[in-house]
Formats: sequence, C-alpha cells, structure tokens
Amino acid sequence: MPICIECRFPVQTLYTTYSKADDKALGKGVRLTQCPRCKRFADKYVEHDLVVLFIDLVLIKPQVYRHLLFNLLGREDGRFAPSVIRLGVLLLLFDVYLTWARIEKATPSSDTSLPPFLSGFNSTANDTSSLWNVRDPYANAHASAFLASQPIILQYFFFLALCTIETASFHLLIRTLLSVQFPRPISSLIPHYPHPALISTALLVSSFTKLFPLLLLVWKYDLPSSASAVSWAVIINNIAALEILLDCGYVRAGILAAIGAIFRAGVGWSILRAVGVGGGVAAAGVVETEDLIEVWRRVTESVGLGGHW
Repeated sequence: MPICIECRFPVQTLYTTYSKADDKALGKGVRLTQCPRCKRFADKYVEHDLVVLFIDLVLIKPQVYRHLLFNLLGREDGRFAPSVIRLGVLLLLFDVYLTWARIEKATPSSDTSLPPFLSGFNSTANDTSSLWNVRDPYANAHASAFLASQPIILQYFFFLALCTIETASFHLLIRTLLSVQFPRPISSLIPHYPHPALISTALLVSSFTKLFPLLLLVWKYDLPSSASAVSWAVIINNIAALEILLDCGYVRAGILAAIGAIFRAGVGWSILRAVGVGGGVAAAGVVETEDLIEVWRRVTESVGLGGHW
C-alpha cells in the first residue's frame, strides 16, 4: 500500500487520472492525492522525471527514498522489481572495476596501470598480458603464481566472484539481523523488519554512488582516493536509507551498516589472503578495514558502548 512521502501515512492511491486523452508524463490529466493527515501531496515525485529523482538522491532527501522504496519499487509479494535487479547487476560490475583497480594500486609490486579489461580509462595502460607485472617475485609470490599467471578472463571472473560474495555477505547479514526479534536490550539497538527484499532494495538504491567512477571517462582522478570517497559516500547513503526504511534513528541504522560493512570487509580480506593477496591490501568492497573500525568506534561511543581500539 502506498504511503505519503512526507508523514508516512498510508493512502489508497497516489494520484487520480481524470482524462485519458492527456499525457500523464507531462502532468496532464493527473490529480495528485492530498494526504489526509499532513494535507500535503502524498507523492509529488509522481510528476517528476529521473533527473530530479537523481539530484534528490544525491542530496539524501527522505522523501525521494520513501517514493522509491514504498511507492515505486516496493512489492507486496516480497520479490525484487526488475529495475532493482538491473541496478544490482550494474553496481556489481562497477564494483568489480573498483575492486580490481584498487587492489592493483595497493599491491606494492604491481603495475600502476588500470585493469586491462578497462584500460580505456587510462591511455597509458597498454599491457594486457596480466593483472600484475611482478618486479619482485619474493614480495608477491603467491599472487603472481595464482592470479597474475592466469588468463585475463579468469582474473575477471575471480574478482566478479569476490565482489558477488562480498555483496551477498553484506546484504544477508543485515537481512538476517533485522529478521530476528532480539530480546532487550539488543532489540533497542537492532530493530525488527520482516521484509528482506525491501531491505536489499534500500541498500542497492543507496549504493548508486558506485556509478560515479563513470566520471573517470571524462576526468582523470587519483583512483585510490576516488575509490575511498565513493566508499564513504556509499556507507553514508546506506545509513540514510536504512534509517528512512526502518524509521529507527541514525544511530541504530549506523550500527547495522557498520556491522554489515565490517563483515563484508572481513569476508573479502579472507578471500584475498586465501589466494595470497595480502600484505596491507584491505578488502576493497566497501572501505578499508581501518576506516570501518573507526566508523564502528564512533557509532558505539555515541550509544555509550565505546571501548578501547
């Protein structure tokens, strides 16, 4: 059932069509529903185009998130909307690029070029023979033996599997925590929300900032710094989306996002270490592990659970 994006009050319909001859896309022949509680339009974004939605997403406006999650993408059957699935695939592909390039940059003995399959982002990246040109065989012997010696297509599928596992672990942990009715005092920190598909939809929609590396096609940025900035933007938007969806406050949403991000970073780090890529290379899915620990420390201190790190 749709809701008012201003006060979350349920409404029967978002608009009324009174003339089929007019064009709804231009706002003609449509009368927006007025919320019976707050007396404002129940959903003004019915008349707005995608550009306005994107700008308001960047500005993290609660109304646009409520429009997307409850009135546009939410489904009563508990399934994902087709557009959410497409968005998830697109975000995963961009995550592969960011992870591959970030790990390559962080590897001391690696080449400084971008991943070969996206060498067009950097005009100096002409070597497509391997992911790493290992200059010191002793510094990164395991990674060279297991990954660098493999064909490019196998390297790509490795990072695709890595990002898929990381993303799945992040979503599944948060969905599992929210599906359990914890006793007090844990329930005061982790709310209960029995709609897992909508939780993943909120996390995917709020991760749209992973698409910002498209700007690398126009301007050249320092890749590690850009990846870190994108990672922080994703975390901030994840916290905002969880707070808007659950209506639980930013502290509780921050705790959920921090737990999921730390778990995701741990899963990614474990996989990388298992194949020999370690030595200071953090899990590259969300943010570096040290940054996640700092996020968790600040969140726990804000709720009086701080300790020594």
